[in-house]
Amino acid sequence: MSVIDEHSAAQADSAWHRMRYWVFAHAVDDFYQGLVPAAIPFFVLERHYSYTAASGLALAATLGSALPQPILGLLADRRPLLWLAPAGLTAAGVGAGLAGPAPGYAAAWILLLLSGIGVAAFHPAAGRDARRDAGDSATAMSLFAVGGNLGFFLAPALATPALVTLGVGATACFIPPAVLMGAVLWRYQQRRAATHRPAAQTGGRDRWAPFLLLTAIAVVRSVIAFGMNTFIALYWIGHLGASRGFGGVALTAFLVGGVLGTLLGGRIADRAGMLRTIQIGSIAAVPALILLRAVPEQHLALAAAVLAGLAVNIPFAVLVKLGQDYLPGRPGTASGVTLGLAVSAGGLFVPVLGVLADHRGPQSVLTVLCLIPVAAVILGFLLPPPTHDRRSARADTPLSTLDS
Repeated sequence: MSVIDEHSAAQADSAWHRMRYWVFAHAVDDFYQGLVPAAIPFFVLERHYSYTAASGLALAATLGSALPQPILGLLADRRPLLWLAPAGLTAAGVGAGLAGPAPGYAAAWILLLLSGIGVAAFHPAAGRDARRDAGDSATAMSLFAVGGNLGFFLAPALATPALVTLGVGATACFIPPAVLMGAVLWRYQQRRAATHRPAAQTGGRDRWAPFLLLTAIAVVRSVIAFGMNTFIALYWIGHLGASRGFGGVALTAFLVGGVLGTLLGGRIADRAGMLRTIQIGSIAAVPALILLRAVPEQHLALAAAVLAGLAVNIPFAVLVKLGQDYLPGRPGTASGVTLGLAVSAGGLFVPVLGVLADHRGPQSVLTVLCLIPVAAVILGFLLPPPTHDRRSARADTPLSTLDS
């Protein structure tokens, strides 16, 4: 093994050692966000909900996870709140788990709202403390972000067989991991606080204008991700003629691509800069989604689903880190918005897509999603480089400027 390879392996091992608790915690938390779209086809098929009504369940989880984010982010910037991430993770799992066996639509809607509030409680504090442990490594932050992707990936992979066998009430089987991981994370936070002094906030001026541009890009990416997570299985079942189980396989394929894309995005950012990573991912998403929509055969389309998930998620970890770089004095607010509010905001558009699916079929939703990344491409070229980190700023500076 060369010296460079040994150094890269040592860096990866060090990043994993620092981030392993956050990877597992983020995976468990976002499992319950992934459980909602995995269960929606079963609400439609077993309880005969319309696409619009089923999309309303996704909206409930989104409202809970989106609306409290700014307030919780401000609180995380002012107080340690070491209990907030573990408690939020636990609430996310209990709410989502009880939604399946809930006796009616209203009860399921309220439980998913409470689950979303748990997700909202987890992300600002977790994003702040994960950045504390990651330092300035985009690769380390990509490990934290990929934990969320893994949670989304495992949800259909684990839940679909249970839902096919036991029905939508099987969501209750997935409550214990939230309770266990919440306890483990709480113990870790206590140990970390006892053995380390609180890290000082990174110096620098908060830059709200570029942060808002970045938030808009995160919302665009979120619309695509939520749209695909909610309707890709229904597209396979209703348009490509697949079975229920194979519809879950299609969602899993898209989420596998998301895991790969998040890891790839962190590596690209450490080498080429964060802005170029966002631009590369945004541009690549357009042909990848078009290919997915164009392939007419359900088995061949699985490869296109992986590719689309990869392209859409290349910017994911970078959005979180760059948001904290734009707001160096407010890491909790930055992570709450980019990792929580903006990501959840995509779910607000799901009912609109549900109405479209009711009238034109789920294939019309995938057609619309092919056009949405164009907005992220335009916004990506308007972002300025971060200023507090000279290495990152230089990597993201146009080559013509560096050569002058």
